[in-house]
Amino acid sequence: MSANLREPGGEASSRVTRQMHVMGEAARRAARRMAAAEPGEKNAALFAIAEALTEQQDAILAANARDIREARGKLDAAAIERLELNAARIERMAEGVRQVAALADPIGSITDLNFRPSGIQVGRMRVPLGVVGIIYESRPNVTADAAALCLKSGNAAILRGGSESAHSNQAIAAAVARGLTDAGLPREAVQVVETTDREAVGAMLAMPQYIDVIVPRGGKGLIEFVADNARMPVIKHLDGVCHVYIDESADRDKAIAIAVNAKTQRYGTCNTMETLLVAESVARSILEPLAHDLLQAGVTLRGCEATRKLLGPEIQPATDEDWAAEYLAPTLAVRIVPDMHAAIDHIERWGSHHTDAIVTENVTRARAFIRAVDSASVMVNASTRFADGFEYGLGAEIGISTDKLHARGPVGLEGLTSQKYVVFGDGHVR
Repeated sequence: MSANLREPGGEASSRVTRQMHVMGEAARRAARRMAAAEPGEKNAALFAIAEALTEQQDAILAANARDIREARGKLDAAAIERLELNAARIERMAEGVRQVAALADPIGSITDLNFRPSGIQVGRMRVPLGVVGIIYESRPNVTADAAALCLKSGNAAILRGGSESAHSNQAIAAAVARGLTDAGLPREAVQVVETTDREAVGAMLAMPQYIDVIVPRGGKGLIEFVADNARMPVIKHLDGVCHVYIDESADRDKAIAIAVNAKTQRYGTCNTMETLLVAESVARSILEPLAHDLLQAGVTLRGCEATRKLLGPEIQPATDEDWAAEYLAPTLAVRIVPDMHAAIDHIERWGSHHTDAIVTENVTRARAFIRAVDSASVMVNASTRFADGFEYGLGAEIGISTDKLHARGPVGLEGLTSQKYVVFGDGHVR
């Protein structure tokens, strides 16, 4: 996308900008209503949305078939697979909405309520962010997932999906609107941008008076563009360069199972292992059988000099580009390191602060690793593939953040909220 999206010009651009401002004003009004909505109202809307998704399955599938037809010849097979819906996927979409309804409502909860010497009580109340803008690509199920999370957390949402899924997104949006209306909540609480004009993205990023936070979901190019041009806070991660470090005190079978799963369970996700680090004292006993299993699974290995010396010259040499690579493919960089401290130094230099793991039976080193590694998720004796909102008990996630403010790691309901101080007195004056 062009960087000039922030400064739209011409008649078409002005029209798109006006449309987006109308949506922004409506979202701001709806956000006030959603902030005051009772948990029962929000849950009723979510159950109604799930029902509408199931009832409108034929219309959604017809819209999706149109997207698929238009995408053939433009997108590769993997992208089309992500785009495609079927009856089972729509049912999973509806079930995901029901699961969000079943989650505890964070809004209005008051924590840390304490009496002060003056006699007042001071606490913090969980409140919505306001209007959440979400810009995403390909997967039409994001429309339902994002709508559900934003509604449950008391926010309004403006959703801008990719042009490749435009018809599917609008069909899903119709089901969401029906659910909101049936529950007596404003249908403007979730709006899906209809135009496929890319000027809409630039207009969204330049609307801080209407949109409180932007969440980009998609490729690195999209996320970089949003981060560089947004005039409001962004919840994001750019890369998922995840590491597994096998320590000198690792259990051999655990290490092999964890590393194989972290790489091969699914290749195209941001929490897939991209670099394997192995302590040199156990490299021969663990890396040789592990490399055999990875190669058998179809993974291409790129190794440091010590790795190639151990495993043979058929292992491709790794370069600095490999240490920084998010392959999202059956390719893995492998490095033999002297010890845990060298592994931590490697992660700090080349990692993306997403998810990193240590395999060790030494509790002291495990604790040192989780203190020293500055990532959103740090794991001990577990696959990096667990870095996921559902696996963390969040029910679902709007995305994963590697920033330190305002949310970090998988962003669920609580990540779509903020806090305000509340004070209780009984005629107290200062």
